[in-house]
Amino acid sequence: MVQAASPVKTASPKAAAPQKRAPAKQAKPATPPSRQAAPAKNKAAVKVTAPAASKAPAPAPVEVVKLKKSQLVRDSFTIPKEEYVAIDQLKLRSAKLGHPIKKSELMRAGLKALTALTDLQLKALLSTVPAIKTGRPKRVK
Repeated sequence: MVQAASPVKTASPKAAAPQKRAPAKQAKPATPPSRQAAPAKNKAAVKVTAPAASKAPAPAPVEVVKLKKSQLVRDSFTIPKEEYVAIDQLKLRSAKLGHPIKKSELMRAGLKALTALTDLQLKALLSTVPAIKTGRPKRVK
C-alpha cells in the first residue's frame, strides 16, 4: 500500500517564523513638504489658507560658510637639551592630567600664553632666556 501525501504540510520551526524584510524605500517628493500644497477638503478652506500661505515669503536658503584653513608652516629651530627635556616633561604632565598633547600643540599653547602677557611681563620673561648660537648643532660621534 502506498500512502498518499497529506494535503497539510508541516513546516519546520524556521520556516514558520515570519521573514523580516527591509522596509520599502519611499520615493522623495519633488518639493519639500513645507512647500507642498495641503489637499483641500472644501473650497472655503482653500480660500482661507491659500492667501496666507502665498503671502509668507519662502525662507532664504542658508549658505554654509566654510572657514578658511590656516596655512601651515614647517620650521626647525635649535634649543638647548635642558629645555627640550622640559618639553617632554610638560607632555607627560599633560597626559597625567588627562589631556595628551603633541609637541607642536604644546609650542602653540606656549605662544598663546606669551601673547597674553603685558609688554612689561614679556620683557621680564625674555630677559631670563639666554641667547644661543643659531644653526644646526655639530654631530656627536
